Amino acid sequence: MNDFRLDRRELLGLAGAGLVGAVAGCSEPRGAESSMEGTSSHTIDPGNVAEGSTYTDVYEAVIDAVPQIRALGVTDPATGQKGRGQGSGFLVDETHVVTNEHVVAGADDVDLQYINGDWTDTTVVGTDFYSDLAVLEVDHVPDDAAALSLADEHPVVGQEVLAIGNPYGFEGSMTKGIVSGVNRRLQMPDRAFAFSNAIQTDAAVNPGNSGGPLVDLAGNVLGVINAGGGDNIGFAIPAALASRVVPALIETGRYEHPFMGIRYATVDRYIAEANDLDEATGIIITDVQPGGPADGVLEPASPRRRDSRPVGGDVIVAIDGEPIPDGHALSTYLGLQKRPGEPIEIECWRDGRETTVSMTLGARPRP
Repeated sequence: MNDFRLDRRELLGLAGAGLVGAVAGCSEPRGAESSMEGTSSHTIDPGNVAEGSTYTDVYEAVIDAVPQIRALGVTDPATGQKGRGQGSGFLVDETHVVTNEHVVAGADDVDLQYINGDWTDTTVVGTDFYSDLAVLEVDHVPDDAAALSLADEHPVVGQEVLAIGNPYGFEGSMTKGIVSGVNRRLQMPDRAFAFSNAIQTDAAVNPGNSGGPLVDLAGNVLGVINAGGGDNIGFAIPAALASRVVPALIETGRYEHPFMGIRYATVDRYIAEANDLDEATGIIITDVQPGGPADGVLEPASPRRRDSRPVGGDVIVAIDGEPIPDGHALSTYLGLQKRPGEPIEIECWRDGRETTVSMTLGARPRP
């Protein structure tokens, strides 16, 4: 199948491009007719198969629920051209599959293939650009495919994980690693808002893994893989956020993220020094969106001085009693604890004194 032939230079180029997993159309799915090209065609004797391991047990427990997704008519963000994209997903209930928004964004048609070879049509019931999550309703689910559960516990560094999906169209692939980091904040070049609370893993993640599950050794989904590349670094959207977004997408087709309407900088020792702060902690407001939730509530810093340090703006140190030492803490608290329309109490330093102000959160503007 000529569509899927990538030479070594192309593979190295993709791997070296950084967070290449965020590109949906970079590989073609293998059609059923390709059927494991290059492998032996003789029948495997079931009595002569290796015993496997704990990882084999997890794989066999979840793989029936991890299909390969083919999206026709998606736009490749690298070229702007329409083409055929490929990714992964997983069953979250009897009729719905979770994947990445970037895998299906703008697609004219989306179908998927389970590991047993069954194909099915799908309907995109909801997408969320800001969390890079999407939900598909499927016409068919094999009898052996059981929905996967989103983990209730937060992952910890050093925890063993498995990434399962279809890298470069090789269906049913699994890689092993650990949680390399938690609470990562990812600023992608095409997005005004960063991904917060992301999970970092050293399990190999490549184009085509996007939308697949990152699972623990009990088969629970810790996160939805959405970016990966070279240097043994991959990322996943945490189950804590997916558990908020996915039900809303199924029910209404959309999810509203809380929004303050501010720009800010994390207070480092230079900003603390310029503003006569005792500690280098919190976030300083650098701009307030006119007409936004923070307009008239929070005061932005004066125009930046020659040394680029913002001076004189409100410095947020806590919200609802929750410490906000940096920008990541702000986005994590809002993203996982609050919703649009809810009030918040903001503790901040203003003109050298601690004060508390109230605000009602808005919703992020449509992308």
